[in-house]
Amino acid sequence: MLYRHILVAVALDHIHDQANHRAFDVARALRAEGGRITALHVLEELPSYAAPYLPANFTMKHVTEERDAFEKLLENEEGVTPVLVNGHAGLTIVEYADEHDADCIIIASHRPGLSDFFLGSTASRVVSHANCSVHVLR
Repeated sequence: MLYRHILVAVALDHIHDQANHRAFDVARALRAEGGRITALHVLEELPSYAAPYLPANFTMKHVTEERDAFEKLLENEEGVTPVLVNGHAGLTIVEYADEHDADCIIIASHRPGLSDFFLGSTASRVVSHANCSVHVLR
């Protein structure tokens, strides 16, 4: 099956570097003719209780660093629309897919650790709540 709108959930940490590029390869293979690929990175919101303990420019600096890393990741990925949003990753990815008629989400997953069994990983939240197909890459 080929998809009209593929949403690639992008994590900007060293664990997912190779998986992000592989996800775009998979998205191109699964995209229908005339289909589109959106790269989505979610900036996790800082807890309000932490704000008073952070430097005044921390949030703006963090957003700038994330945006720059996102642009660098996508600089060689032709035909990919970048989207950077704020929110909780697991919930925001599913909401964005619903609101923008994505018919497939591609997300990378790491090997689960002990904390994932209690809290759940972003990938497992997306798989559990998405209303479209989800391809999980390891």
